[in-house]
Amino acid sequence: MQNTRRVALVTGASSGIGAEFARRLVRQGFELILVARRREQLDALARELGGAETLAADLTLEEDLARVEARIASAPDLELLVNNAGFGTKGRFWETPLDAQERMHRLHVMATLRLTRAALAGMVPRGRGGVINVSSVAGFGQSPGNVSYCATKAWMTSFTEGLDLELRGTGSPVRVQALCPGFTVTEFHDTMGMRREGIPAWLWMRAEDVVDQSLRGLEREKPIVVPGAIYKMVVTLERLVPRWLRSASVVRATRHAHRSKAA
Repeated sequence: MQNTRRVALVTGASSGIGAEFARRLVRQGFELILVARRREQLDALARELGGAETLAADLTLEEDLARVEARIASAPDLELLVNNAGFGTKGRFWETPLDAQERMHRLHVMATLRLTRAALAGMVPRGRGGVINVSSVAGFGQSPGNVSYCATKAWMTSFTEGLDLELRGTGSPVRVQALCPGFTVTEFHDTMGMRREGIPAWLWMRAEDVVDQSLRGLEREKPIVVPGAIYKMVVTLERLVPRWLRSASVVRATRHAHRSKAA
């Protein structure tokens, strides 16, 4: 009798996009392993879902990362990994605390690399499974005050594209995806102290819609998913407009904003 057990592990699962992935995957029949720093929120979500394995872990810490890495390696039925954990900071690179920049790189880059490696090491020989790396439209360009965030998200997207090429080149059915949302209504911007009122309402997306487009894209084997028509247009323009022209426009806008604040 064929084993039909399906397991998914979601990081950053205590709220926002991660929690919505968990809710959607339960409805699709997955058994869940939920990972996040906040134990109380994880346990509350597990109760809401009718039960799930929870791992309270800070993926910027070596001991916690190694523990989640080992859990992935020990899951023979793991069919989906969602690397969703992430955070942003505000401020110029040389003025923002170094510790926050280092933690961001450990979380967005090293945790994504190691957990993806642990998952694919089992999925590829089994011939099934998928990995979703939650990147951002911010990774297609740069913006002052978000240098490390944009850079690490660009790495996540490039990393995922490279994996897709390797998997397709070997004929593997395992799928990978870089999910690149824009402004999404979650705790993310509240945590970094960014006021939502400064962003037009039509730019905000619901976490439910982001997850829906991600899972639909995974079924269609799309390596890059940009939810929302407006953000698809933004990414297209980023790719078409020469880098020097984009950079010049950003510099002018930044100088104008700085002069306005100083006035």
